[in-house]
Amino acid sequence: MPDAVRRLQSAFEAVARTAMAGLPFVNPRLRVEAVGFREWHEQWLGVLVTPWSINLVLLPGSGEWPRVAFGAERFEDFPAGRFRFIAGSVEGLGEYHACSLFSPALEFADHEAARATAEASLRALHDPVMAAQASPRAQGLSRRDFLRGCPPEANNNVG
Repeated sequence: MPDAVRRLQSAFEAVARTAMAGLPFVNPRLRVEAVGFREWHEQWLGVLVTPWSINLVLLPGSGEWPRVAFGAERFEDFPAGRFRFIAGSVEGLGEYHACSLFSPALEFADHEAARATAEASLRALHDPVMAAQASPRAQGLSRRDFLRGCPPEANNNVG
């Protein structure tokens, strides 16, 4: 595991033990885990599962890191389409960029289900067929359904 990914996981484990401990939107069945990180355009891309959210995350890698003000957004193009990331910072790591997939993450029965969803989201992100079908907004899909690969006609809960 790259050092930046280890620091990401460690920083959010500390947040889980302190600032997020006991909050009502925290899913006690989940733990902090960095899932599937790999190089993407000389940055690190993966999914961060936490008891309160599941996010795509970009971390600095060997290439140029686009500095973005805290809370500001940047867009990243993937085979599946264009995604919005928000800049954040956490003690022990520094700057990272996150794209929310699930927040809160209360719907997951256990950590294995959250991890499987994270892995499926990464596979969908790199699937150009997803983009060819149309953007989630154009098809009336939620981002969750888009990343799950649900067709528009299967989506009864747009949002």
